[in-house]
Amino acid sequence: MSFTRQFLNEACEIITRLDPAAIDRVVVALAQIRDREGRLFILGVGGSASNAAHAVNDFRKIAGIETYSPTDNVSELTARTNDEGWETVFVEWLRGSRLQARDGILVLSVGGGDVERNVSPNLVRALQYARSVGATICGIVGRDGGYTAKVADACVIVPTVNPAHVTPHAEAFQAVIWHLFVTHPVLKAAATKWESTAACEPGHQAA
Repeated sequence: MSFTRQFLNEACEIITRLDPAAIDRVVVALAQIRDREGRLFILGVGGSASNAAHAVNDFRKIAGIETYSPTDNVSELTARTNDEGWETVFVEWLRGSRLQARDGILVLSVGGGDVERNVSPNLVRALQYARSVGATICGIVGRDGGYTAKVADACVIVPTVNPAHVTPHAEAFQAVIWHLFVTHPVLKAAATKWESTAACEPGHQAA
């Protein structure tokens, strides 16, 4: 079997093993944040930080949720890293944003944070603070979910089908899953461009 076929087969297996109930729990939690006019803060490191930036756009534009990501402000991120240390960059950003109980956190992460192994301690500190103020915690994570899965109100774990490909699959499926979130009828508040354009084309018949 070629590597390409193997990788695609693994992706197919992940799809079949994802937990729809877990996904729906996150959708409901996000809808509740919107209903109480809370804000959503998306946290991610590395490739997940780039995913967070994309997701901010989708949650704001498609789902109508006021959404932010601290990694979108590279000046503040690097200043805090330089002056105070990497471990506190997210928690201090959330303090500055006056995180409240009506707000929510969405973590995008491969491991979910692990203080003992010193992996993504900034996520752990941020989640500890979120719990202290009563904010809703959600996540899309890989492996066993780490600290995020332990403390989250609702969390989707991307199944590990090949330990050698945990990172690429986890980060790829973050995108699949958050696109599912914003497309879900419970959350979707605005039409997406190409679908709305197709609906207006001559000869198109609505289902």
